[in-house]
Amino acid sequence: MVRLDFEGLLGHTMLREYVGLFVLCVLSCVQIVQPAAHGQHMHHGGGERLEDGAFSPKDHTHQQGDHHDMEFDHEAILGSKKEAQDFGNLSPEEAKRRLKILLEKMDRNGDKSIERQELYAWILRSFKSLSKEESDERFEDGDEDEDGFVSWREYAAEEFDLDELEMDPSDPNYEEELQLMEEDKILFDAADLNKDGKLDKTEFLAFSHPEEDEKMKPLVIDQVLNSRDKNGDGVLSFQEYLGERGEGKDKEWLLTEKDRFDEELDKNGDHLLSREEILAWIIPSNQETAEEEVNHLFAGADQDVNGLLSFQEILDNHDIFVGSEATDYGEHLENLDRFTDEL
Repeated sequence: MVRLDFEGLLGHTMLREYVGLFVLCVLSCVQIVQPAAHGQHMHHGGGERLEDGAFSPKDHTHQQGDHHDMEFDHEAILGSKKEAQDFGNLSPEEAKRRLKILLEKMDRNGDKSIERQELYAWILRSFKSLSKEESDERFEDGDEDEDGFVSWREYAAEEFDLDELEMDPSDPNYEEELQLMEEDKILFDAADLNKDGKLDKTEFLAFSHPEEDEKMKPLVIDQVLNSRDKNGDGVLSFQEYLGERGEGKDKEWLLTEKDRFDEELDKNGDHLLSREEILAWIIPSNQETAEEEVNHLFAGADQDVNGLLSFQEILDNHDIFVGSEATDYGEHLENLDRFTDEL
C-alpha cells in the first residue's frame, strides 16, 4: 500500500509522480463533490483565475458591457449575499425602514448624512464580511467528515477536476490542474499556523481569501516569481509577465498586453514588475474597489451634488443601495424590454 506524504508534497523532488499517485488515490477512494469547470477554478477570494494569472476582483461582474449588476451594489452595503437576497423580497417600505437602521450605524459623526469616508469604511467592512460568508460556505462543503477542519485531502477532492484528468501528462488540463494544486498547497501550508495538516475556519479564511490577510500576500508573490521569474532576479520583465500566454498570439494582442504592462501594471515605469507591482496585479485591491463603489453610489444618489449623501437622498434611491420587490420588478421589466428588442 502506498502512503503519500501530502504535507511534504511540494518539497519532494518527484512532485509530478506524487501528484499522479495522489490523483489515482483520490479517484479510487474519495467521491468528488461539485467539481469546478476547467478554466474557472474557484479559489483565492472565491473568484475565477483570469487568463493572465491574476485573481478576479470582487466587482468583476459589476459592469459588463451594457449590463450593470445591481446585486454587487446591494452586497457592498449589506455585507452578505443572503441579506441582499432577503432584501429583494421586502416591500419598498420595509426595505427603507431597515436601510435607515443601517444608515444610523454608518453615520459615525451623527450628522444624518453619509460622507465619502464613512461610506468607504462601511464598504470595506462589507467586503470582509462577504469574504467570511463565502469562506464559511466553502469550508462547510470541504469539511467532508464534519470534524470542524478541512484537510488538504478534503480540499483537493472538493476543488479539482481530478476525475477528468485521465492521467495523461500531455493533456493541457492535467498541467493546469497540477499547477493550481501546487500553488494551493503552498497557500494551504502557509495558512496552517499550527502545522497540524488541517485548517480551522479562521485558517481557511486566510487561505481562501489571501487579500484579507497580510501574511499571505508575500506567498502569493513568491508563487508568481517561482513560475515566471526565469532569470531569478526577483522582478518580472514583459516577456516573463507574458510567459506561455504569449506563444502564438498575434501582434494586436501583444500590443494590448504591452500597453497594459506599461500603463497599468508598471507603476514606476522601469519596465519591470517589482514585488509590490506583482501584488497589485495578482490580488485586486479592496481599497480601490471600495473607492470605485463609493464613486458609483454617489453618482447615483447625490442629487444636490454637495459631496454628501443625506439620509433622504439614500432612502429616495434605496433601490441602488439595497433593493426591494420594486427593484426586482424593475429588473424584470428591463429584461422584458431587452427580450422584445431582440425579437
